[in-house]
Amino acid sequence: MSQSVCQSCGMPLADEALWGTEADGSQSRDYCKYCYNEGSFYKPDETLEGMINTCIPFMEKEGMKADEARQILEAMLPKLKRWSQG
Repeated sequence: MSQSVCQSCGMPLADEALWGTEADGSQSRDYCKYCYNEGSFYKPDETLEGMINTCIPFMEKEGMKADEARQILEAMLPKLKRWSQG
């Protein structure tokens, strides 16, 4: 089974503790707790470009160069549920 990722930011959801929550309090298997809580996005008006800019510093902390992180995010994020449903 392939590892699931947040369908907003692309963060690996390897641990249930990272899952967001739905409006009824159940866990969301689609979104992480940093993007989604109680059935809504923390930043509902965030754009795809905004999400890319939010994610780059976290990837840099993991040792990736900013331009490499941007290239990966620009290829991956548009395919995720939050951004492909627009």
